[in-house]
Amino acid sequence: MSRPPLGRRVTGVAAGICAAGLLAVGCGGFGGVGAGDGTTVSVAVVANPQMKDMEALTPSFERSHPDIRVRFVTLPENQARQKITESVATGGREFDIVMISNYETPIWARNGWLADLQGRADRTPGYAPSDFIAPIRAALSYRGHLYSVPFYGESSFLMYRKDLFAARGLTMPKRPTWRQVARFAKALDDPGHGVAGICLRGAPGWGQVLAPLNTVINTFGGRWYDLRWNAQLTTPEVERAVGFYVSLVRRHGEPGAANAGFTECATHYAQGKAAMWYDATSAAGVLEDPASSKVVGRTGYVAAPVERMAWSGWLYSWSLGIPRTSTHQDAAWTFMSWATSREYIELVGRRLGWSRLPPGSRYSTYAIPQYRRIARAFAGPTLQGIRHADQQRPTVLPVPYTGVQFLDIPEFQDLGTRVSQQINAAISGQESVRTALAQSQRYARTVGRDQQRLGR
Repeated sequence: MSRPPLGRRVTGVAAGICAAGLLAVGCGGFGGVGAGDGTTVSVAVVANPQMKDMEALTPSFERSHPDIRVRFVTLPENQARQKITESVATGGREFDIVMISNYETPIWARNGWLADLQGRADRTPGYAPSDFIAPIRAALSYRGHLYSVPFYGESSFLMYRKDLFAARGLTMPKRPTWRQVARFAKALDDPGHGVAGICLRGAPGWGQVLAPLNTVINTFGGRWYDLRWNAQLTTPEVERAVGFYVSLVRRHGEPGAANAGFTECATHYAQGKAAMWYDATSAAGVLEDPASSKVVGRTGYVAAPVERMAWSGWLYSWSLGIPRTSTHQDAAWTFMSWATSREYIELVGRRLGWSRLPPGSRYSTYAIPQYRRIARAFAGPTLQGIRHADQQRPTVLPVPYTGVQFLDIPEFQDLGTRVSQQINAAISGQESVRTALAQSQRYARTVGRDQQRLGR
């Protein structure tokens, strides 16, 4: 993949220097610093493969919009969340566009931190916001208006090596249970040949290990809180779910699981070093790209594993929003409407390969003939997962929050991070699951009491 010139990128070190002055009006090259007679738009994004593709194709946008220059601040997921949140929450002006998700969007819209994009989306010729996949669009809306627009959308599913299953005489059900997955992982674990039974996230971060783990907690009958905001992280259901996940990844997971997030698992599986991988549906494009994968055509895709629920996949979208503090909102919208358009999606296919299209954002993506041929194995499970993900009723028992792999309260960003660190310690063997959950319960109890006082 071609890389943009170094002059167009901002390194993590430079981003950290800028972040230290969050209350200032940006740093050199940020927050609307001009490029000649034009405008420079600063974009904060997560360092995932699809976002790197956006950076690589941005010169095409700049050639057709010579009055706009685009500069990226690209950081790993946990760092990006922290920097973006700090900047937007404190009114920093160094970012004109921020990459956020369906967790932040409605909360930040309610706080007045984001620009309402509905009018711009409706007025932009050919943009067709009605083409956004309905659950994704709803998740990025507040009071019926879009406050961020999807770059890509996803649920979660189980990916597995069809050839390895066939060699062992194993058959993967279309809707497996976690108990079946554990048996398959044991049968396929082959450390002598460098093949793990399964790859699962273990890295700390509410968007890392807690994303898959929360779906396991949900389907095992666990929940974070009861309807009165009493913490529930030491209940038998949660203890069984977390114990199952930690045991599975420690016994049959990838080496160094405590340090593995989405990117590490993608690399591990794509290099043929895992028999299964449970993660985001957006991973399929990476696995079917000959430039990055050794397992092209050898992967099957089935629904997220369950235990006590019919469906358990998450719902997520990496999306682009405009902070209310941006002084270049017109230029920001011009770029982000290009990066989330049907035309951009087709440009990715023509220039970089049809397997690399940003998935799960628009219905029209799944009507592109070239993509339909490549995505026939995973398009159905992707759309099915998005359609069945239920943010309103994510668990077996009723809860006072919404969200499948997160809770829709501002405090979850800190709470989830703290709990994820305890889970990470259990995965690395530094403490037991019971000890990790006991500490997590104390964190959750404090947040629950705050919710009770607020009358939520």
